[in-house]
Amino acid sequence: MVTIETPRSPRNRKSANREKWAWLFMRASGVVLIVLIFGHLFINLFTGDGIKAIDFAFVAGKWANPFWQVWDTLMLWLALIHGTNGMRTLVNDYAEREGWRKSLNFSLWTICILLIVLGTLVTTTFDPCPDTSVVSALPQFCSK
Repeated sequence: MVTIETPRSPRNRKSANREKWAWLFMRASGVVLIVLIFGHLFINLFTGDGIKAIDFAFVAGKWANPFWQVWDTLMLWLALIHGTNGMRTLVNDYAEREGWRKSLNFSLWTICILLIVLGTLVTTTFDPCPDTSVVSALPQFCSK
């Protein structure tokens, strides 16, 4: 006969409430991510000349529009937080020692925040016309 262990209960009521919100976030962010990712794929792959048209000029033209900067930044943020929260759940399920669990969770969230900051800097400070000496790679709206 197989015995199933009783699930570990949260350490306290505050932790249980936090887990409930993390669970709800995963469901909501998953739905939003599906929309963002399929929109991203549709625009990048199915409009225009498809995958062969994706180059620096394509990205520069796309990110010249604030709508696409916000779209891609939101996709980045949600994907990183969603993934980190999923990894946090795995760490909490399988790390038996409290010290290891805390260290791993701290490392996960530190890396997540670092990647969010770097990715946001890229999408918000991107210059579509960096150097006019490379005319062939620049989008059409850059002065020649």
